[in-house]
Amino acid sequence: MYARTQARGLDSRLVIAEPPWDVAVVGAGPAGLAAAHAAATAGARTIVLERATHPRYKTCGGGLIGTSLAIAEPRLDTVPGRDTIDAITFTRGGKRTFTRRSRGGRPLLTMVRRDDFDHAWYSSALEAGATIRQNCQVRAIDQADGQVTVTLAGGEQVVASSVIGADGSAGISSRHVGVTFDQQDLGLEVELSATAADRTAWRGRVLLDWGPFPGSYGWVFPKDDELTVGVIMTKGHGAETKQYLHDFVARLGLSGRAVVRDSGHLTRCRRPDAPLRRDRVLVAGDAAGLLEPWTREGISYALRSGSWAGAAAAAGDLAAYERQVRAELVPEMLAGRRLLSVFSRRPMLVHAAMATPIGWRAFEMFCRGELAMANVIHRPGIHAAVTLLGGR
Repeated sequence: MYARTQARGLDSRLVIAEPPWDVAVVGAGPAGLAAAHAAATAGARTIVLERATHPRYKTCGGGLIGTSLAIAEPRLDTVPGRDTIDAITFTRGGKRTFTRRSRGGRPLLTMVRRDDFDHAWYSSALEAGATIRQNCQVRAIDQADGQVTVTLAGGEQVVASSVIGADGSAGISSRHVGVTFDQQDLGLEVELSATAADRTAWRGRVLLDWGPFPGSYGWVFPKDDELTVGVIMTKGHGAETKQYLHDFVARLGLSGRAVVRDSGHLTRCRRPDAPLRRDRVLVAGDAAGLLEPWTREGISYALRSGSWAGAAAAAGDLAAYERQVRAELVPEMLAGRRLLSVFSRRPMLVHAAMATPIGWRAFEMFCRGELAMANVIHRPGIHAAVTLLGGR
């Protein structure tokens, strides 16, 4: 159906003197590269426009649940895992500590550094036949006469039959489509250099701490010679978020570790009625506000939505993407909202639930990708508890 192009990584200074592309992707994170891989694999002439250069750092916890692994493993030469997790320690403000372990020898999570993980997807998208241009900034997106024109800094234009926006919730594509958000959270994290003792203490185990403000929590994710320590809470409480992170690191006895990176980011969750498409422009991943509202897990949403968007764009059936997101991701997000509502009101009950066989089993299955959030909330006992506690 489409003529396949040779895989290339191009510098932004080069001029593209070619016919319009079938698919142009804005942004080369997991959503954008999964979209490019899917579109190119289907035979579409695909170009990716990325403002940075891979490998590049990205603020992210970097925990891959089973759903993400199921998409990544067949498409990447190797998933660049830094640790495999089979135990989770839960605390409430540093107290009431208990640890639960995976049953059957199957891991719960795989820890990655986003520079490694995204670069692996970059290489895979190139091998699939996509062209990737780095160091180029998108300034505008316009639609006319059944085509989309993407204007870059400096005035150069790239024309495509359809565009997939994967440039984040504050990006141009999200604004072009008109995505609206009803949940915004501030995440802060530090990457700490791990000592030999740290590696022994944290290998194979993460920590989740239910925080001092409604809906907040902290985490420790081990990644070989580094520990990712972070916290997240509702936007608008910057000072409190910083204090939580400071106290959290100190309580863990990690204040003396060398700080490799110190960063923050906003996560934005879409309104249930927010658009996913404007004519020939789709949005995926963070640009569409697709993430799980309670845990704020977004990589699996990025990989799924990006893959679906790329396949739909290559097939010329853009509405199929909207239908798939609404059928498969929206119910999970609605369930996550209900759990967040309960967690915000009664964090100790959620903490206690993780110590019960039914609560741990559901969380374990979610981590492994064996149970979607929408099904978690409908499991016997959990549904009744959520309803009783006012989860909306």
